[in-house]
Amino acid sequence: MLRIEKLTKAYGDKRVVDEVTINIAPGKICAFIGHNGAGKTTTIKSVCGIIPFDSGDIYIDNLSIKEDPISCKMKTAYIPDNPDLYEFLPGIKYLNFIADVYGIAADVRQERIRKYADLFELTGDLAQPVSAYSHGMKQKLALISALIHEPKLMVLDEPFVGLDPKGARDLKQVMREVCDRGGAIFFSTHILEVAEKLCDRVAIIKGGKLIACGGMEEVKGDSSLESVFFELEGDK
Repeated sequence: MLRIEKLTKAYGDKRVVDEVTINIAPGKICAFIGHNGAGKTTTIKSVCGIIPFDSGDIYIDNLSIKEDPISCKMKTAYIPDNPDLYEFLPGIKYLNFIADVYGIAADVRQERIRKYADLFELTGDLAQPVSAYSHGMKQKLALISALIHEPKLMVLDEPFVGLDPKGARDLKQVMREVCDRGGAIFFSTHILEVAEKLCDRVAIIKGGKLIACGGMEEVKGDSSLESVFFELEGDK
């Protein structure tokens, strides 16, 4: 579903992402972990077609983001760590705007909005302007908007930040549902316990280079993901 091949991105003389290769099959959830500044967000924004990269390529459902960016974006949902929403719009109008962008029929969007707004307990707030929402509510609205077109690939940057315990639990449920219908998840997180329990695969990046990538059990072995991460990072 997602194939990153020798992705390289430099700013000046500094390679912030250096020949990164990651493969995520349909039905799999992959955690992307590393210290701040390791190259996670640059990789994620490259996958989503937000920033150009210098070499390598990225394939989403066998389509190249370089050669067919629109088709790739139609199959993808991206949620940044701090979603920028149109705050002057009521929540429901924002969701309908996103549905219009993806060409979702009225009856289909209504059903999906109802389903996910009820799940994330946001139904009663959809008439309110986004500017009145808390950070957690904005995160939930962004999640609902990402799910409207049933993406093949969900890319999330620190998705659990700002969510209450129920919201975090519901997000995990939704992530599994996406995978159960043949999609895939690629997300960055600093919450290693969540990554270890939730994910099938893990990629660890340091200084722009992958230092580990594979199945969760393969990477962590008999240890915990936290122990392996700090050992690979050289931290005590």
